Parts: sequence; C-alpha cells; structure tokens
Amino acid sequence: MKRLLFAVCLIVSTLSLAQPTTGRWPAAKANAWYAKEPFLVGSNYAPANAINELEMFQADTFDPATIDKELALAEGLGMNTMRVFLHDLLWQDSAGFTKRLDQFLSLCAKHKIRPMLVLFDSCWDPNPKLGKQHEPTPGIHNSGWVQSPGADALTDVSQYPRLEAYVKGVVGAFKNDKRILAWDTWNEPDNANDNSYGQNHTIKTEVPKERKIAIVTRLLPHVFQWARAAGATQPLTSGVWIYRSPDDWQNSAKWSLMEKVQFENSDIITFHQYSKSDDLDKVIPALKSFGRPVICTEYMARGVNSLFQTHLPIAKKAKVGMINWGFVAGKTQTFLPWDSWQKPYVNGREPAIWFHEVFKRDGTPVDPAEVAAIKQATRK
Repeated sequence: MKRLLFAVCLIVSTLSLAQPTTGRWPAAKANAWYAKEPFLVGSNYAPANAINELEMFQADTFDPATIDKELALAEGLGMNTMRVFLHDLLWQDSAGFTKRLDQFLSLCAKHKIRPMLVLFDSCWDPNPKLGKQHEPTPGIHNSGWVQSPGADALTDVSQYPRLEAYVKGVVGAFKNDKRILAWDTWNEPDNANDNSYGQNHTIKTEVPKERKIAIVTRLLPHVFQWARAAGATQPLTSGVWIYRSPDDWQNSAKWSLMEKVQFENSDIITFHQYSKSDDLDKVIPALKSFGRPVICTEYMARGVNSLFQTHLPIAKKAKVGMINWGFVAGKTQTFLPWDSWQKPYVNGREPAIWFHEVFKRDGTPVDPAEVAAIKQATRK
C-alpha cells in the first residue's frame, strides 16, 4: 500500500496540480457532429502480416499494398470506419511515422473509410520494444500485441514529457484532418491483463494491478488535455469495457474512478460489448441517456454470442456505431479465443468456432452469412 501511495504522489508531483478545464465538447456539438455521420460500421484493424501496432507502422514492415488490398475488402462490405492502434514508441521516428500514417489515411480515404485512431492501450504485453517483432506464439490469441505506454514508461514519471510530446505531436499533425473520424485516447485503461501477463498467469510481467490502475486513472485526464491542447477538431473518447447492468451505468455512484474519468472527459460515449444481443438491447438506452452519440468500439466474439447477425440490426435501429474486433486472420491470431492463453491450440489445431475475424487469410469469408448481414446493415 505504501508503494502504491508513493507512486500516485510521484505522478501528482509531475503533473499539473491545478484541475484543468477539460474543453469537452458540449452535448449539442457532439450530437450535431454525429447527425452528419452515416451508420458507422467497421473493424478493429491491423493487416494480417502485422502482429501488433509497431509492426503495422514501423518503416521496415509498413505494407501499403496489403493494407490497400484488405481495405478494399472492407469497402466491398460497405464498411466506413476502422479502429486503428498507434504507439508512443513510433514517435521516436516522428517524421517517418507521420509520413506513414498520412499514407495510411490516404489508403483509407481511397476506400471511403474514416478511421478512429487509438493513442494508448493497456492490453497484452507490457514490455514493447521497437525493431523486429517476434513471431506469433503458436496457438495463442494476441501473443504479440503490446501495450502503449509499456510498463517502464508508465511507472517512470520522467518519461511523461515524452508521452505528452507524442500525443501533442501526432494529434497536432492531423488535428484538422477530415480523414480521421475520432481519437480514442486510451483503450481499456484499467485492464490489468489478469489472465495473460497479470495476476492469474504463471509468468507475471505486468505492473501490479492496483498500482497500474491508480497510475492510469491519474494520467488519463491529462491525455485528454494534451489532445485538446494540440487542437484536435475531431471528437475524443475512451471507452468503458467492463460489463455492467444498464441500471449501473445510470447510477454514477456505481462507476469506478476510471469510468468516471472516461465518461466525464469523452466527447462521445464509446463502449465494448462482448455478450448476447439482449444485453446490447438493454445497454444502448442506458448509455444514450447521457445525451451524447454512442459507438460500440469492440464486439463480435462468436464464442460468447456477440454476432453480426444479431447485433447490427439492433445498433442500426438506434444509430449506434459498431466496430467489431478483427478483420483478416493473420499474425494476431485473434480467431483463437481468449482462453487459448490457458489452453493453447497447438499442432495447427483450430477452434470449432472462430472467435474473431471477418475474413480468412486468403480473403474468403469466415461465414458468408455474416458478410450478408454486414452488407444488409451498411446498405443505405
């Protein structure tokens, strides 16, 4: 406990003690922005030949040809957005990274897609490194995805100016870019990776859970502030992801400190929904009661009955954007379920039901009925 308090005090001492005005969009501005948008449908996207966000955007492995080919598949489905993860370490080559991100945005625009860009992410490997990324660990879901910032940077307050420079640099470079839909400041900020790198796993390399959550809870409002100070004209958000009942969402006394930060700083409300359609049907009115646009930034896991066919019609009726996890199966191996960390699919074995992804590596649909459901949802 003393160590946790010490870490929080260090963070307080290095960040502005004055409570900044958030600059959050008024609800009327957010709703006026959303009224001009179509029904947003897309995927969380990394090309099949990238194991993580570093491999996607580093100079040696950035692959515009593959991205172009895969985004053409998305356009064919009528998808109009993608959620794409960036990384703070990429800013060490700020000029090169900016150029490659600009090229990626041009490819998106070619295929009528406006992505939501994610600045930070608390999920999976807490020890990211630039350079050649390791090959996928056989049989394991997301065996090479990396956090941003990594554990070293997150727990070292002397690196916070570098994180601030990254946020202000990348947002500032594209602050007026109409090719970008929105900025997601931090994906699942209080995810402690309990069953992979965290407290429930054999090999624990994660920052201790309570310490990590305390640090990120304090840091996240400043990430919003940095993005706004950089002049972002696109909306900002950070999505809630832990399942709660609709009544809980409408009772702020039941929110965690992190959820309070997310709701109070986000211009638009985003959330994750890996459960059956009845739950989606109930949670949408609860989140819409906040009076702001609502977008689901992660869903579609066949093993838990989160499906295109059941979820897209509900969301379209309510005009709640839907961004599923996974697009073309590849090095992330997210066609394998989360519990493959405990029960790896070895010797080339595949699950009877693929967990995520829309297309197989060769570009054929995992399920033609799903493709039909997506096209039906995106039809104007």
